[in-house]
Amino acid sequence: MGTEVFLDDSLIQEALKYAPAKTRQELIDLALREFIANHERRDLRELKGRISFYEGYDHKALRERTFE
Repeated sequence: MGTEVFLDDSLIQEALKYAPAKTRQELIDLALREFIANHERRDLRELKGRISFYEGYDHKALRERTFE
């Protein structure tokens, strides 16, 4: 589908520095895919009250563990 869109050239150039895209079309496709993926991710706050942890679960202790 062809669509004419006017974009800020400075934004395109800045985005191309960070994206693996080589063309404007690839960049826009990537941006749209990331936008959709970001909105499809489930918000962790939606899980409040739905997850049960075992008694004695200590998330802080798990952070302090070192793996060798």
